[in-house]
Amino acid sequence: MLNILCRYTFNIALIAQSLIFLSDKAFANEINIDKNLADQTTSQEQKTTKKVKAFTAKYSLLRKSDPVGTAVRHLEYLDNGQANFSYHTNIEWLIFSDERKESSLVSVDGNKIVPIQYSYKREGTGRDKHYKWQYNAKKHTAYNVKKQKTIEADFSLNLQDPLSYHLQHRINMINNPTQKHFVYPVIKTSGTIKNYVYEYDGEEELMLPYGIVKTIRLKREVIEKKRITYAWFAPELNYLLVKLYQSKKGVEQFEAQLTSLETE
Repeated sequence: MLNILCRYTFNIALIAQSLIFLSDKAFANEINIDKNLADQTTSQEQKTTKKVKAFTAKYSLLRKSDPVGTAVRHLEYLDNGQANFSYHTNIEWLIFSDERKESSLVSVDGNKIVPIQYSYKREGTGRDKHYKWQYNAKKHTAYNVKKQKTIEADFSLNLQDPLSYHLQHRINMINNPTQKHFVYPVIKTSGTIKNYVYEYDGEEELMLPYGIVKTIRLKREVIEKKRITYAWFAPELNYLLVKLYQSKKGVEQFEAQLTSLETE
């Protein structure tokens, strides 16, 4: 029994860790936006036409077709032209729990997302984690708030944080609906930079709790970890993510399905 419980603990952690596309409004409101960060927004950015409207999307988290939790993804625009983009996942199984909150403060410069501040918090069974970074794209620096350490970071190639690149990806799909190959340089919580690559993998009509939607499917493969992620985006919903599925070494890890959507 102990072995079974340990195995499920590991699987639950993988589910939460892998849900990189989802977000939550509550945590976004908790961000401490420093004045010098807010001042990075220009009057031109404030007038930018929003490619993605503010929204709240809710998802059901599944493993082997069984519900194990919920997730919420949220985008909110601020009066100064910046935006809070965030997710919240909540998973419970037997005596195990896992709650994760991730939030990205960004400026929106035309079709370009520029990260300003990133926060991550994980609580539940096992070790808790917390990260916070602040970015200065003009000075090409990233500041690790927890370790009080500044590192150089080249933002000239549209460097993103672990969450903001999903918003950039959605804008890219809106602007280039026939694009087949996407590459995003991401600065991770460790301070290292890694390219996240997604490839076109076909079209599919899905039956989801939200309803029937026509989608474009993308694939991301991490060969060294033998992990494959499939993500479905709905053109009719302005390329919102509506389904996510991940497997590792041929074994299913989790699935997320859209249940509801609210937009402004």
